[in-house]
Amino acid sequence: MSTSLPPLVEPAAELTRDEVARYSRHLVMPDLGVDGQKRLKNARVLVIGAGGLGSPTLLYLAAAGVGTIGIVEFDVVDESNLQRQIIHGQSDVGRPKAHSARDSIAEINPLVKVRLHEIRLEAENAVDLFAQYDLIVDGTDNFATRYLVNDAAVLAGKPYVWGSIYRFQGQVSVFWEDAPDGRGLNYRDLYPDPPPPGTVPSCAEGGVLGILCGSIASVMGTEAIKLITGIGETLLGRLMIYDALDMTHRTIGIRKDPETPKITELVDYDEFCGVVSEAAVDASVDSTVTPRELRDMLDSGRRIALIDVREPVEWAINHIDGAELIPKSTIDAGDGLAKLPHDRTPVLYCKTGVRSAEALAAVKGAGFADAVHLQGGIVAWARQLEPDMVMY
Repeated sequence: MSTSLPPLVEPAAELTRDEVARYSRHLVMPDLGVDGQKRLKNARVLVIGAGGLGSPTLLYLAAAGVGTIGIVEFDVVDESNLQRQIIHGQSDVGRPKAHSARDSIAEINPLVKVRLHEIRLEAENAVDLFAQYDLIVDGTDNFATRYLVNDAAVLAGKPYVWGSIYRFQGQVSVFWEDAPDGRGLNYRDLYPDPPPPGTVPSCAEGGVLGILCGSIASVMGTEAIKLITGIGETLLGRLMIYDALDMTHRTIGIRKDPETPKITELVDYDEFCGVVSEAAVDASVDSTVTPRELRDMLDSGRRIALIDVREPVEWAINHIDGAELIPKSTIDAGDGLAKLPHDRTPVLYCKTGVRSAEALAAVKGAGFADAVHLQGGIVAWARQLEPDMVMY
């Protein structure tokens, strides 16, 4: 059975002389041609995020001639973004990402209309926003927003292209609950529930190969073009898994799971996904110190054991003087617990306070009842007490 889908967008009435010249390499392709380019011209695509995946996707969709591109983005450009978010440049640091993205798109293709949505995507605005577009491209990096995008796309009746990246690996698929011929499925058919809090590091914690974003985003952009024009076979019903280190990619089939509950409303996605586990929340109650409180503890000569629970590669970038490295991974495995001193109060810290809260629950469960952790992690410590500390 063919897995091609009918074109998502009706063709525009005509292409101008300038458009014919600009898109000539598309127009001479039998599969795409004038008809496909007219459909791209008429298309309205909403890209969630102008970050690692959003950046290359936006650039290529604009270059391809997608007529209207919406960008949902409320963040500002940080220097750490530039390793992979190629729509922004050095002079954009500190600027709103949405503005930087709009300017880069205008430089690549002034014929594209760009609509900025400088908002945080939330349950209150997602469905109405999605209704204004033909297709959604989800390049977000957290589970709460992924489930929100999925559920809102189902309620709005829109297909969307999804991608994710971590270190050297990426995944791409297409989800569309209302796809024709009974082929509909959504993200929850692949991942019914989010992973337990604290078990999957973010890209900020675990890192990502910058160029991987281009590899995955180019697949996402290709899928968007195929959906708009109706050419080829999309990744609807398939998950593509790419490994840059091995230079391999494979696809696995996804089927509608009859156990997946029907989506009828949007929920509180932060609560649904949970930033930290209940055990970590419970362990942190009355066992959290601020950077200034930790400074006072160190200065007073109180017998504490300052424990860095990050990974060795992070420790090599920066750490608090006097700390000892016992990664959370070793604490979870058990052997790290044996390294904790029993004659001092353990004070745990990580990058932002999430992993240290999870580690604190394990440490307390092992009998270190007086253990505490640092609120906001080494990021907060540097911001408040060591502003010259190198930060990643």
